[in-house]
Amino acid sequence: MPVHPIPIPDPSPERRVFTNRTLNMRKIKAIGYDMDYTLTQYNAEAWEECAFGHARARLEALGWPVKELVFDAGMVSRGLVIDLELGNLVKASRFGWIVRAAHGTRILEYRQLRRAYSGTIIDLAEERYVFLNTLFSLSEASLYIQCVELLDEGLLPSGIGYRELFGAVRDAIDSAHRDGSLKADVLADPERFIVLDEDIVASLLDQRHAGKRLMLITNSEWSFASQIMTYTFDRYLPEGQTWRDLFGTVIVSSAKPGFFTSSNPLYKVVDEERGLLQPHHGSIEAGGVFFGGNARLVEQYLGVSGDEILYVGDHLYGDVHYSKALLRWRTALILQELESEIRVLTDFLPTQERLAALMKQKEHLEAQLSALRLAALRSRDAYADPMFEVDDPDTAIAETRSLLVALDDQIAPLAIEAGKLRNEAWGLMMRAGADKSLLARQVERYADIYTSRVSNLLYPGPYATYRIGRLDLPHDPHPPRDLH
Repeated sequence: MPVHPIPIPDPSPERRVFTNRTLNMRKIKAIGYDMDYTLTQYNAEAWEECAFGHARARLEALGWPVKELVFDAGMVSRGLVIDLELGNLVKASRFGWIVRAAHGTRILEYRQLRRAYSGTIIDLAEERYVFLNTLFSLSEASLYIQCVELLDEGLLPSGIGYRELFGAVRDAIDSAHRDGSLKADVLADPERFIVLDEDIVASLLDQRHAGKRLMLITNSEWSFASQIMTYTFDRYLPEGQTWRDLFGTVIVSSAKPGFFTSSNPLYKVVDEERGLLQPHHGSIEAGGVFFGGNARLVEQYLGVSGDEILYVGDHLYGDVHYSKALLRWRTALILQELESEIRVLTDFLPTQERLAALMKQKEHLEAQLSALRLAALRSRDAYADPMFEVDDPDTAIAETRSLLVALDDQIAPLAIEAGKLRNEAWGLMMRAGADKSLLARQVERYADIYTSRVSNLLYPGPYATYRIGRLDLPHDPHPPRDLH
């Protein structure tokens, strides 16, 4: 019986869901969601600028000369690494090789980069390195690299090194989150900080009506989470419904990643107006609001575990690493910056195709030069017959080198332009030159799927199969390449 064609929605490239491991949504029984930068999209520059300002004020109160420092989104990017030993900000490839570095706000020249990092491979397990794996890291990194310059100028208290400096900056950022001053600013002016998305409600309603049990599991405290969720969701729900009707379980102050690794006790919010708690020794209850707890209690409550649960979050380690590595939950990572990254890549595509064609020509000329040099070597030393005869190998070699130089003159400006896409200082988030970036490798390892926002799950929907196709290997056969 023929299948009648139906119009299948095809979202724009930046709104698609990308797959690292095949995920059949029909097998998912429950979906847990983080809130900040996941269910709720923030204006990252506004949020991080505000966090920067609060942290700067705390350092200024210590007598540090930081009053003139300003948040610079162009000098930082998710996926970079802080080197606490040298006070540098670096970008690495998937294998840990450092391809670009800055000391303070100054990008290191190639020779300086080689001198500092020749033979060094970034190992994120080492205490020397701090990985910027979430948008919340941007204010911290921007403040740190500017304070590195103050430290180098001798303007900070004696006895502080690059490592101690980072500790002070992190304490200042954390205190702005802990004492509620930053969140108070957000709640006072939500239009400035929150990016609304009306599609997200339809996506969650689809999941709920398809039989998925939805949970909110956030590190934010109840007083903040309830107001943010109300602002973000309630306007798009049918009259008489609130965001609480979407989620069967709400867990706040979850202390991720400890939520996935520990046996932290569970408390119930018994007075939602004042946020009063009482210890809760039974199982999690449907419709309640809970504080703390741990992932094993969630599995007991749901009656499912492992790959029947999908967790969706924006924090590479706090959300998807531990839930994947320890619990074998399925994972979805939200990378808000993907939208801008894919847009610039789409616009750059004609230039990228031109660059790729030039690189193929270069590969051909390099192979030709190698063959000519080998033929000349065999002719000169007579240890073997040349593979082919060349009347004047020196002239042929010189002509080929000249062609390569001319080709490099065409390639260089295009390669430089490609290296500045999206962020002039650091380039693309998911690439390090022609290779994957260290961030891309971490996403590949721990996120089954990734996308720019939760509402992108609206299509193809709760019955979809996100399938990974056959991956090319370097030795796979390819059709002959046209080099002309």
